[in-house]
Amino acid sequence: MAAHRILQLGDPELREISRPVETPAAARPLLDNLRDTLHEFQRTHGFGRGISAIATKGGEHTYPIPAADGVQIDKDNEVILARSGKSVYAFALACPHQNTALRWDAGNNRFQCPKHKSKYRPDGTFIEGRATRSMDRYAVRLVGSSVAVDVDKLYQEDTDLTQWQHAVVSLP
Repeated sequence: MAAHRILQLGDPELREISRPVETPAAARPLLDNLRDTLHEFQRTHGFGRGISAIATKGGEHTYPIPAADGVQIDKDNEVILARSGKSVYAFALACPHQNTALRWDAGNNRFQCPKHKSKYRPDGTFIEGRATRSMDRYAVRLVGSSVAVDVDKLYQEDTDLTQWQHAVVSLP
């Protein structure tokens, strides 16, 4: 994919996007650029990349293994899929303090709750703030080149420490 940049007010590309187009085909490159710009904005401003499960069976959702370190969010299933080095985790989207949707702070390489500013490491470990425990992890397992997340098995560090510690996929 070509490199994209964030559009600023006054950029010629914005004038190009706002002009009428004659055919749907003519609109396609403009829409593609706008979509890519939006995704870049979301990624750089802590929204993570939106994903959807590639398969679902019961409470288990399967996702492609993230190719690089970072965060992907499945809003429909309220799952955060995070890769840090050779480890992949699946977290509940909600902060354990008051169920506010967590955000990824790419600049500081951590999660943060926008409501009360609790902070967490990429593995979900609590750093500081009003929360009293680490992020809740879902049970995960490696399935070929995918990660299966069981949303019926959610582990809290303070009550299920052993399961919480093992809710990680180690990549080869």
